[in-house]
Amino acid sequence: MIREYKTIQEVNGPLMMVRKVSGVTYDELGEIELPDGSVRRCKVLEVNGDNAVVQLFEASAGINLKDSKIRFLGHPLELAVSGDMLGRVFNGMGHPIDGGPEILAEEHRDINGLAMNPAARDYPNEFIQTGISTIDGLNTLVRGQKLPIFSGSGLPHAALAAQIARQAKVLGDDASNFAVVFAAIGITFEESDFFIQEFRRTGAIDRTVLFTNLANDPAVERIATPRMALTAAEYLAFEKGMHVLVILTDITNYAEALREVSAAKKEVPGRRGYPGYLYTDLATMYERAGRRLGCPGSITMIPILTMPEDDKTHPIPDLTGYITEGQIILSRELYRKGVIPPVDVLPSLSRLKDKGIGVGKTREDHAGTMNQLFAAYSTGKEMKELMSILGESALSPTDLLYAKFADEFEKRYVSQGNDDNRSIIETLDLGWELLSILPTAELKRIKPEFIEKYLPQK
Repeated sequence: MIREYKTIQEVNGPLMMVRKVSGVTYDELGEIELPDGSVRRCKVLEVNGDNAVVQLFEASAGINLKDSKIRFLGHPLELAVSGDMLGRVFNGMGHPIDGGPEILAEEHRDINGLAMNPAARDYPNEFIQTGISTIDGLNTLVRGQKLPIFSGSGLPHAALAAQIARQAKVLGDDASNFAVVFAAIGITFEESDFFIQEFRRTGAIDRTVLFTNLANDPAVERIATPRMALTAAEYLAFEKGMHVLVILTDITNYAEALREVSAAKKEVPGRRGYPGYLYTDLATMYERAGRRLGCPGSITMIPILTMPEDDKTHPIPDLTGYITEGQIILSRELYRKGVIPPVDVLPSLSRLKDKGIGVGKTREDHAGTMNQLFAAYSTGKEMKELMSILGESALSPTDLLYAKFADEFEKRYVSQGNDDNRSIIETLDLGWELLSILPTAELKRIKPEFIEKYLPQK
């Protein structure tokens, strides 16, 4: 039986203290009924004896403590899930905002979910094609992986996120069984409109579930949005057997909302003012991705975050790097040169790339060409630095070829624009084309039979 209480004692910003309650649990939803009959929703943040601290989803202005009533609903925040979610746009609380009807729910799921049991995990080992050479060729995304993108303020991570969502696919028999769940967290209305229009323009909306939380929405909604997306992904992956790519942008806005709620609760702050449980909180989200033993579906995750002041040691990218399996880093220097997408190849890393490439997955020469491109680009960057210090005349003819390779690599391989969707075969062939700039004797990381088979004849 739902009880109503008229024991609201105080309001402090978005927080409210309710006394003399019983049977109330952490994360439980509540409704505050005002004297005029309007209702505002809240959730329980803390329970201490018969006192409960709740946080409002809307503003607390205009609440008359004496005459308002609060009732607790006996369940946490839930999302109505169904196969009909594909092609729909929802707000951060899971309500449709595309003008379509409400979802006819097959079930209602607690959005808080649980991290996947390590004993039930299957090892990620299948290739996902994003159509972006720097990811597919050098930092391969594998089905069930968590591969974040570290960006900086002002860099085109939104366009990159939209490009991945449009182009990503699995190869082979499962190609038609692929879906994207896209969660935009704390973004402006213009950004939200860009994502929606971009997906509609290209037809990608038909296989996408889109959640948008705007910057002027309450902080508590921002905390719920990525969990809404992951709940939808879990349903599609593990109930419908689909391969789901989850893109979360921007995790920095999520962490800021977490800090705001923590400060309102007067918790002891950790590093840079973020709560001490930031690592645990991020892990409860990230670890919901993966593959389950005996289940055909999978969840692959690409969280995107903007590093404050481009600082990789900031708590958000730092902790994200500990939990996930690598990172794609965007470069401000490349962006100034006009390279789109400006992926900084050398510090980027996919720890599972070796498991998703090779015969039957991409192509037999993938591992060798990937290692050779990394090595050649690294050497080429060093030669360019030497050239700027000592002058061109101090370099040998081979050194000059490496410098030329680095320029061509950035211009043709890294830079591909936002609309060029390259297959993995096109990416590998382009790699060979660029390697033909160098003398064959320099290709020491590729098997001779592959050089003979794939290297273009000069």
